[in-house]
Amino acid sequence: MKTCLTFLAAVTLASPLFAAPAAETATGWTTLFNGKTLKGWNRINGTANYVVKDGTIVGTTSKGSPNSFLCTDKKYSDFELEYEIKIHDKRLNSGVQFRSKHFGGRVEGRVNGPQCEAENTEIKGGGESGYIFAEATKYYWLVPNDKRTPHKHFKDGEWNHFRIKAVGPRIQTWVNGELVCDLTNEEFYKEYPKGYIALQVHSVGNNGPFSVSWKNIRIREMGKSN
Repeated sequence: MKTCLTFLAAVTLASPLFAAPAAETATGWTTLFNGKTLKGWNRINGTANYVVKDGTIVGTTSKGSPNSFLCTDKKYSDFELEYEIKIHDKRLNSGVQFRSKHFGGRVEGRVNGPQCEAENTEIKGGGESGYIFAEATKYYWLVPNDKRTPHKHFKDGEWNHFRIKAVGPRIQTWVNGELVCDLTNEEFYKEYPKGYIALQVHSVGNNGPFSVSWKNIRIREMGKSN
């Protein structure tokens, strides 16, 4: 089937959402991280270290490790996801997987699926935070090269607020209130309609250790999940 792909970039929102997460509210938001333990999460792939520190999840690279992922036990389909992320070293990039799985990718057993990129603007080729990378799949970037315009919405060395809205084949992302990505890909959605949320610690070879942190992770489901 012919791929349907539309894209919109660099649009400023009038009222970005920066509300603090709640355990469960009347509006349907659920906290995925309680600030105390990693209950409900499971590391898949790699040997990066994930710990809870000062109410945040801190992921630290491990020499020689491939990409590591801290995955939710639960799978999600249609949702809005919000979180804050800080990358502590400008040489590291990271991201958050969603609707992902750990089978059927280019390498069997490796976490694969859509990832919302996060990277410092100073990294080589930087400024692509919020664009959708298709981790360990045949698709590579879901956003075409000519549409993946570098930007300065990500604040290096600081906390950054991300929002992902995935409804059917349409995926939208915001970085610090700025709409970065609005795409629809029917072919990709058929392969990845539902899956884990996962926090990535990227491989760094024998460099590092480098760290990345997350906090205020919450989700509002719009469809069935298990």
